[in-house]
Amino acid sequence: MNLVTISGPPSSGKTSVILKTIEAVKKRGLKIGVVKFDCLYTDDDILYKKAGIPVKKGLSGSLCPDHYFASNIEEVVNWGIKEKLDLLITESAGLCNRCSPYIKGIKAICVIDNLSGINTPKKIGPMLKTADIIVITKGDIVSQAEREVFASRVNSVNPQAIIIFVNGLTGQGAFELSTLMYDKELNIETVKGRELKFPMPSALCSYCLGETRIGEEYQMGNIRKMKIGDDND
Repeated sequence: MNLVTISGPPSSGKTSVILKTIEAVKKRGLKIGVVKFDCLYTDDDILYKKAGIPVKKGLSGSLCPDHYFASNIEEVVNWGIKEKLDLLITESAGLCNRCSPYIKGIKAICVIDNLSGINTPKKIGPMLKTADIIVITKGDIVSQAEREVFASRVNSVNPQAIIIFVNGLTGQGAFELSTLMYDKELNIETVKGRELKFPMPSALCSYCLGETRIGEEYQMGNIRKMKIGDDND
């Protein structure tokens, strides 16, 4: 079984890209499954079911969705093997741009859209910088010049990654992505013992543990303060 992790900012078109790419992969006679990670709510699993794709979803609730991913990925892989999948795709919840649900040795894809602004690639952390493949969506809405400038900004942040344009509505570019997504030489039997590409955010403070009151006397643990300085600074 191949395992692919797909992440990206909110509403960048991850689900649409996955659905169009799966259409292309299915033509090769491969069995594909998807696991959708999100926070409070998602109905993307309904879209996958309508397309005849085995799917599971996990809602992290009050937990960071990428910590939730790391805590559950071993069981997810076991499910994929039990279903005798050729390709298992995990789709993360696009959130703070700091997290990175990527595992060393597992293909990592980041989806980012042209409408997010030319400075957005610099604002996205390891989710973009450590991806193997970067998919740029919504290129049909902007000009050719804007597409090229945006792709250049993405390349400056992660020059090692393969950059590909995919249209989530028409499916243009999805076939090319499907050829990069599956490698018949790979076989993932377990992720136990593998390492994350980048450590999760360091966060264990009073607010992590349920504190709601504002004030220094209520703050403990991993706290970082801004350097405000004097008005004359």
